[in-house]
Amino acid sequence: MKTMNKLIIALVGASLLAGCSTCNCPVDSGTTFAKDALAPYVEKGHLPGAISVFYKDGVQEVCCIGYSDVEAKRAIKMDDVYMQCSQTKGFCGVTIAKLVEDGLIKLDDPVSKYLPEFETLWVLDGETNGVRTLRKAKNVLTVRMCLNHTGGFPFEICAKQWNIRGGGWSGGAPLRQTAAIAAACPIMFEPGTRAAYSNTGIDIGAAVVEIVTGLKWEDYLKREVLDPLEMKDTWFWPTDAQLAHQVQMYACVSNEPARIQVEHGWQQRPYNDSHVFASAGAGLWTTANDQLKFYKMLMNLGVGENGVRILKEETVKSILAKSTRPKGMKSHYNDQTDDSYSLGLGAPQNDTEDQWFGHGGAWGTNCMVNWHKKQLKLWAVQLTGGPRPWDAARQKAADKFFAEKIDNSGADAYTGRTK
Repeated sequence: MKTMNKLIIALVGASLLAGCSTCNCPVDSGTTFAKDALAPYVEKGHLPGAISVFYKDGVQEVCCIGYSDVEAKRAIKMDDVYMQCSQTKGFCGVTIAKLVEDGLIKLDDPVSKYLPEFETLWVLDGETNGVRTLRKAKNVLTVRMCLNHTGGFPFEICAKQWNIRGGGWSGGAPLRQTAAIAAACPIMFEPGTRAAYSNTGIDIGAAVVEIVTGLKWEDYLKREVLDPLEMKDTWFWPTDAQLAHQVQMYACVSNEPARIQVEHGWQQRPYNDSHVFASAGAGLWTTANDQLKFYKMLMNLGVGENGVRILKEETVKSILAKSTRPKGMKSHYNDQTDDSYSLGLGAPQNDTEDQWFGHGGAWGTNCMVNWHKKQLKLWAVQLTGGPRPWDAARQKAADKFFAEKIDNSGADAYTGRTK
């Protein structure tokens, strides 16, 4: 097992100190666990390119391996843009959490308090010979239910179905219109009684933010989260210059090199024209550098790596790092227990020191944090299909990193932390 040289750590820490007077910049771990684990798959072409980041308590391993564009032989980098898809949900969760913290909304407020069209909802009660039976919903739909996927909504509204050109996550309709369409359509079950993963519910939550703040949700997000965290490359409409450094999408093929996938119907080209709307459920583009800023803010209980506070500690602990679903909640689809979800983030029922929270995206991206131990693991790829045999190897690499006895002396020296 590799160990870190104390002198190197101290020198690295000292050199970083000069340029990091206003941030908690991490020290390079000196380990190559992820690179060693992933190299065989990259060499065979099965894994086109990937970014892995492991972080614990001031020390960080960064692995950029393979290509953003295999044909062009363009090496993957931390500032290459990619679709983070459903990881956008956590950003919506943070905006809701801020409004709760400011006393402007309550999680158990009826959605109809802000969006009157949700006053009466109809539940699909059955279908016989193509004839659907509806009944009036008994339970009141709340903001909490929208953000933790227990509102009864389908994955997407009809206007955003991906079999329609111009549909998909970011196509079809703006947030306020998405909410209005959702209110007019039957829901799948009584609100608050089941769990069903839904972009629609998250979009409704974002529409509530718009009503409360008087701003477009994306503008409120930019003002309150993206700009304060200095996330300059995260937005719903990547520029042409950014797209020149896009992590291209690839389809995984069993025992063969991955194949370029020019487009997926769920998020269609062109990526920055007038057919694209802000989607709170899945629309944000980002970079690995930017995504680290957001998740480290969550890991640090509301404080960004640049020292800017976005949320109070207790807000993160109580409604983001911990599930807001009732214990024992069942899935609408398979009747299995599905009670681990907070506000746009996967989170445990019981927040112990070994628990992680965070979110993944459809093209394989993922980031999880443990605020107790100040640990983080980020994975950035753009992949569809399977199999993905490197996932097990990556998990073993993570286990090695987090089990490794890390010498924090260098990190302690330049952060001013004392034992």
